Amino acid sequence: MFPLELMFGFLEKSATILSKLFINCGGIKFTSPLKIVTEPTIKFIRNIFTELLHLPKIFASILILVTAMLLLFLALYYIVKLMKSLVSNKTETVLINIIGRKGIIGIFVGLAFTAMVQSSSITTSLLIPLISAEILTIELAFPITMGANIGTTTTAMLASFATGNSAAITIAFVHFLFNLIGVSCIYPIKIFRKIPIYFARQLGELAFKKRWYAFAYVLGFFFLLPGIFVILLKILK
Repeated sequence: MFPLELMFGFLEKSATILSKLFINCGGIKFTSPLKIVTEPTIKFIRNIFTELLHLPKIFASILILVTAMLLLFLALYYIVKLMKSLVSNKTETVLINIIGRKGIIGIFVGLAFTAMVQSSSITTSLLIPLISAEILTIELAFPITMGANIGTTTTAMLASFATGNSAAITIAFVHFLFNLIGVSCIYPIKIFRKIPIYFARQLGELAFKKRWYAFAYVLGFFFLLPGIFVILLKILK
């Protein structure tokens, strides 16, 4: 879609039209409930390193990052253990019946939850232990993830509405339309749905055996490949 946008600019044109409907919609504000809950803990940990231990800012930042990563891994580890011990086969059956029959429900679940917490990373992080605990399959988690990709655009949209700036609103709509069109093109067609799931499985198996495959994937698909497309299009122009 990125090369098509560079050639035709359809996202920019569509977003510009939509943004004109929302200009001067200032004053819209939404605070994530998770931010309210986690803010005291973050301040407490920050104060330990900066005020109690009197560490330099750079060292305190590194230690806070390491602490956060350790807490994240511990949380995911124990969530998986708890899920396996608490969730019965009946719960798994209910989830399959709700999401499995109509993937569109999963998309809306992912969209709504992500819009509420304002983070697709949180939605994805919650899916990982569910899959690890074998409560959800990759096929059932896939539409939720796609919904999360749409829901995550609400953060930028709310922020842009608050500014009332035409350019900011346009960019927010570009983000929204890009994700929406991507989901609309991939999910409805069964054979297209299988492609990302297949490659995700293959990459997961490779990354499980050799961690550097994951880094190579991120570097290649998120940096090198788009860069090559941009260079080629500039040369062709």
